[in-house]
Amino acid sequence: MTHEELKHKWFAFFSEKKHCIIPSSSLIPENDPTVLFTTAGMHPLIPFLLGQTHTRGKRLANVQKCVRTGDIAEVGDDTHLTFFEMLGNWSLGDYFKKESIAWSWEFLTDAQWLGISPNKLSMTYFAGDENASTDNETKDLWLSLGVAPHRVIPLPAEDNWWPTAAVPGPCGPDTEIFYWTGEGDPPYESHPGNDKRWVEIWNNVFMQFERLPDLSLRRLPVPNVDTGMGLERTVAVLSGVTSVYEAGILKDIMTVIRTWELQGGGDGDARKEKERRVIADHVRTAVMILGDERGVEPGNTGQGYVLRRLIRRAVRASHMLGKNLSIAELVPQIQRMYQSDYPSLESAGDRIRMSIAREEEKFTRTIASAEKEALRIASQAGEVISGKEAFRLYESYGLPWELTQEITGKRVEVSDFEKALRAHQELSRQNAPGEFKGGLATHSIETTRLHTATHLLHQALRLVLGTHVTQRGSNITPERLRFDFSHPKKMTPEEIARVEEIVNAQIKNALPVSCTAMQVDQAKEAGAIGIFEDKYAQIGDKINVYSIKGFSLEICGGPHVANTKELGTFKILKEEAVAQGVRRIKATVTGIFE
Repeated sequence: MTHEELKHKWFAFFSEKKHCIIPSSSLIPENDPTVLFTTAGMHPLIPFLLGQTHTRGKRLANVQKCVRTGDIAEVGDDTHLTFFEMLGNWSLGDYFKKESIAWSWEFLTDAQWLGISPNKLSMTYFAGDENASTDNETKDLWLSLGVAPHRVIPLPAEDNWWPTAAVPGPCGPDTEIFYWTGEGDPPYESHPGNDKRWVEIWNNVFMQFERLPDLSLRRLPVPNVDTGMGLERTVAVLSGVTSVYEAGILKDIMTVIRTWELQGGGDGDARKEKERRVIADHVRTAVMILGDERGVEPGNTGQGYVLRRLIRRAVRASHMLGKNLSIAELVPQIQRMYQSDYPSLESAGDRIRMSIAREEEKFTRTIASAEKEALRIASQAGEVISGKEAFRLYESYGLPWELTQEITGKRVEVSDFEKALRAHQELSRQNAPGEFKGGLATHSIETTRLHTATHLLHQALRLVLGTHVTQRGSNITPERLRFDFSHPKKMTPEEIARVEEIVNAQIKNALPVSCTAMQVDQAKEAGAIGIFEDKYAQIGDKINVYSIKGFSLEICGGPHVANTKELGTFKILKEEAVAQGVRRIKATVTGIFE
């Protein structure tokens, strides 16, 4: 079964069950500081799982793109991926356990849908603990469908309570569905708790509670259902293979990589299959992050740091296959495989390839020296390489700790590495506030003027185009500003001219620029705008809110001029698409108004 076939069946089945099919949300969570990426289908729906009304109704289904990097070092085995797609269906205060379990059984076993033999399925349920009682209702519902009692297994909260650490947030017991991947039918005594040949393919979460900050549970007034079926893993087991890299789109990507390797002078050594898998996974993930509607670029913090780690691990894996191989060459083919489902990839194609190529070129220049130094450090270390030494390799050569571990074959003290990284980032914030300048390249008067101009531009865009306009990113050099914003279509020449007119009017008005430290809630109540308020809130208890008197109020952490008369004449140089629903303006200021 292909990825597309499984998606089609999923949508057809749940449409038949009166679900509204909704699109995937962005990989970059909006206003959620607890995670860097969307790691599950439920993340974008948390407000609705807690009671907010969804405009599309109470029954929803979709395929959500997700990124998880907690097991990045395991990528290359048969099951671990950083990017994956999650099939999901939700009940927002509508049906509950009975319907959810019955429909799961129908979709899995009915010949019209997946037609899996019941003998190859096993289910688990919450065994109960000091916080909540055993979920016997779920057990009884599975038994009522004819599932054999020895195939319905109780497991503890770490296995059957989801999510295990959401504070605060919706949570509840779940029932996980496993597929037998061994030869023939499973032995009678075998179950998911004692045999790794059982592979989880579906998780039905029954959101009955909200976990409060003190870790206590409060029963939700209306319970919900949140389910997730891993697309890649399910396609693999239905195809009768043990590795996700041997089925569906990932199999196609692996074929592309083998051809690319041989054409680039590689020898096709079968012992280097892990390196091929790392490249397949990491380049695919990098393409999806860069091409996301709220995509980010490689960097030293947050999502950018994760993206840089992925690209650099893929680069080193490519060097293991052949010194003349460039992972950027793989981008167009991977992109084409996904752009029918995610149209933002098509418009961002050249940008994705160029971003990966730049990062690859930068890392390639230093990787030989980095490997040499890592091996020197390892030769003088014991069983473990200290976090301090691993961080020095990162700081000097851009070598992520996972690569230090792979190059040396020794374990890195990760907690100490992360502690050193956090201390370095905090020092950078104190000594060079550029991280919070909205992407300023320097601290010169030229960039300061252009940075202040982005505040005028942001507000002018909202006045001309509408309040749906929000900042999606910026980059400022002494020569020009670049400002990304949400807007569904190309601006007209009249709209561009009107924005320029508004900005220049505020410059001529000689408006004073002032800064006030406020609590986040105070800033919001005052009407301040700024998509990055959660990021700034991490700096301390208060945030800086810059006011351009009578015109703009915006959360920001960078330098500004004292008066708009210092800016000069504002001119938009270019307006273009960045991704689906995201536009980009490049502009400059020249001279100074007298």
